[in-house]
Amino acid sequence: MTDHHIGMIVPSSNLTMETELPRMLRAREERYPDDRFVFHSARARMQHVTPEQLRAMNAQAERAATELADARPDVVATACLVAIMAQGPGYHCTAEDSIASALRAEGSDAPVVSSAGALLSGIAALEAKRVAIVTPYLKPLTQAVVEYLEDAGVEVVDSLSLEVPDNLAVARLDPADLLAHYRKLDLSRADALVLSACVQMPSLPSIQPVQDAVGIPVLSVATATTFRILSELGVRPEVPGAGHLLSGKVAAVPAA
Repeated sequence: MTDHHIGMIVPSSNLTMETELPRMLRAREERYPDDRFVFHSARARMQHVTPEQLRAMNAQAERAATELADARPDVVATACLVAIMAQGPGYHCTAEDSIASALRAEGSDAPVVSSAGALLSGIAALEAKRVAIVTPYLKPLTQAVVEYLEDAGVEVVDSLSLEVPDNLAVARLDPADLLAHYRKLDLSRADALVLSACVQMPSLPSIQPVQDAVGIPVLSVATATTFRILSELGVRPEVPGAGHLLSGKVAAVPAA
């Protein structure tokens, strides 16, 4: 039996990443009891999803990584999609390198996963070229996500912005509402649906039901981050009932 230690850098107001990831990995433990997962979090201050607070939160990542290094995690995930994507195309590489450098300086060789890079990796693993997305963001931030994905070669065929600026309010959104929200999207050209393009917007209970309804792979930033974490740990990226990406039928791919 192996304990895998997962370090997470999360916004101070984030509630969902520390809920959905453990739920997924507990479900995996029931299927594969020889792998167990332990979580360690460091927080970076952010209350409202504004460009100013997102930049300020990014500036705290190295401090958070230094704190996590003391726990000697097996992998570190930084979990705020829009904070990275709002800084411009390709910024996940810069963020991952910065966090990795802070870890290395403290003697930790843990690989680094960003939610932004994980979403790109997940889309690539599904061999999807065109996606539709649902976000809780105001429209300008959703547009930043669209431009980020398209710069990486992923066409966004449609998007829906729920326009909730308060990060705690995002965490309180009912994931069951996504069963209606996705119907507002034109999925006729989509290869996959990103049901929650945000680590704070809950979606896990709706991933599989929506996928069953639409007949194309449905993922979220949380499921993509889980896929990437499991891949970095060298264990089968499989979680029951969490969409095709985590079905165990999708091979891990290198970091985007």
